[in-house]
Amino acid sequence: MSLLNVSRRVYRPFPAFQDRRDAGVALVALMKARPRERAVVLALPRGGVPVAEPIADAVDARLEVVVVRKLPLPRNPEAGFGAVSVDGSCFLNEEMVYHFGLSEATIERITEEVRQEVRRRALAYAGNDRPPEVRGMHVYLVDDGLATGYTMLAAATMVRKLGPESVTLCVPVSPRDSVGTVQSHFDEIHILFVQEKPPFAVASFYRDFHDLSDREVQEILDRRRAVRKRQ
Repeated sequence: MSLLNVSRRVYRPFPAFQDRRDAGVALVALMKARPRERAVVLALPRGGVPVAEPIADAVDARLEVVVVRKLPLPRNPEAGFGAVSVDGSCFLNEEMVYHFGLSEATIERITEEVRQEVRRRALAYAGNDRPPEVRGMHVYLVDDGLATGYTMLAAATMVRKLGPESVTLCVPVSPRDSVGTVQSHFDEIHILFVQEKPPFAVASFYRDFHDLSDREVQEILDRRRAVRKRQ
C-alpha cells in the first residue's frame, strides 16, 4: 500500500490556486520536498508541466515530459474513456465504453488519432518518441489534477516497465474514486485536495486554467534545462 499524503478533503470545488505554478509551489510545501539524488520529474503535458517546475527545482532534478493522452468521448471531448501512452500502450475504461456504447471501430479510430497526437507532442517536447530513461531513479509523476485517473494510470504503468527505484504521484486535486484507481501503482501519493463527492472538474480549483500552448510548455522545459546546465 502506498503512502497517501492528503492536505485536505473537501465536498465541493473552490478556487484554491491562482494558476498551475501556484499549485506546484503548494505541492512542494505539502511534500516537504528536498534535493534528492537520482531523481527525475516527469510531467504530463501540457497542464502538468508548470505544476512540475517548482517540484523539479525543489528536488534538484531534471524535468521531462511523459506523453500520455486521454481517449476523448466522441460527443464530450473533455471526458475520456481511456488513455494512450508514448510507448503505444492503450488503457480502456471498460465501464465507460459499455455505458456509452462505443463500437470497436470508434475505439480504433479515436485511438489511432490520439496515438498520432502523442507522437507529435513527444517529438515537439523531447525531440524523440521514446519513453524517458528512468532506470534506478526516483520518479515523480506530475499533472495538474486527476479526472478519471486513467491517463495517470497509463503513465504509471509505462514508467514501471522502465525499472525505476520508486514512483511518486504529485497532483494538486483529485476526486476520491480516482485516488483508489491509481493508488496501487505508486509508492507515495501527494495530493492537496481530494473531493469526496461529485461533480468534479480539475479546472474548478484554479482561477487561471487556460489551455497551454506548445510554446509555453517548451519555454518551461528550456528554462529548467538551462538551470541544470548552470549547476
